[in-house]
Amino acid sequence: MAEALQLDGRGRLRHFLTTEGLPRAVLEEILDTAESFLEVTGREVKKVPLLRGKTVANLFFEPSTRTRTTFELAAKRLSADVLNISAATSSATKGETLLDTVRNLEAMHCDMFVVRHAASGAAHFIARHVAPHVAVINGGDGRHAHPTQAMLDAFTIRRVKGRIEGLTIAIVGDILHSRVARSQIHALRTLGAGEVRVVAPGTLLPAAAAEALGVRPCRHLDEGLEGADVVIMLRLQRERMRGALLPSAHEYFQTYGLTEARLARARPDAIVMHPGPINRGVEIESAVADGPRSVILRQVTHGIAVRMAVMSMVLGRGAEEGG
Repeated sequence: MAEALQLDGRGRLRHFLTTEGLPRAVLEEILDTAESFLEVTGREVKKVPLLRGKTVANLFFEPSTRTRTTFELAAKRLSADVLNISAATSSATKGETLLDTVRNLEAMHCDMFVVRHAASGAAHFIARHVAPHVAVINGGDGRHAHPTQAMLDAFTIRRVKGRIEGLTIAIVGDILHSRVARSQIHALRTLGAGEVRVVAPGTLLPAAAAEALGVRPCRHLDEGLEGADVVIMLRLQRERMRGALLPSAHEYFQTYGLTEARLARARPDAIVMHPGPINRGVEIESAVADGPRSVILRQVTHGIAVRMAVMSMVLGRGAEEGG
């Protein structure tokens, strides 16, 4: 069970692999700890000594700019040493297995692995095989989970709206293939969101999947936006068009793209979010992405504080020790 793998015998975060099944208290601890680290990011000297002497290895077997950079900044602001290893420069290109890569890094006395991989379950696999003192954070695995993205989204909602409880939240886009959406849904439901709606064409939102996730499926964007407090737009991967799951980017925007006119159906104080990178004119028009209700750049800022919180927690120490 993921929960058993993620928590130690005292119920504290041991690894962070998925938001599914984690107790509300643990998710709230991540949010509360991130609040204290947000203050650190505003200081002239943006460092605390919490992970001094520790080594964090970012193992990114998929391309990433935003996620890898914020993990690196988070680790450095906690005073850790950081190794960045990408698939293009690793021995994986010479046939080395994932486990052999991890074993070699363990021999170099790494204390934490942040893992992004195209295969669902890669982070779980590593967590099951690392030494007891090593922590693993999932930086996104296949279609499965992207838990730190979900928590920075939850953090942004709580900071901007003042709460998560009772809010109506619409998630729009490729629900079927989105590890972000899956992690958001688990986190937001655990944290007490009033209603989570998922809005997508039928090819990207099977009814059975929506039922299993306990969310309200909406085929039409107007229905999904009606009275929403929060609108989360997902990035549409262009290979979905090539896979015949969608007719064209133009037609997708005509049906599911977020415009100012469509956003008028949401509550007047609704906020707009996007995990990035944005396809302008596909998921969202620029007037909305750059408009007053967009909190997209705040999500990026909050991502550093949330990742600092998770890193400090999986190594068994709280922000109160950071000073």
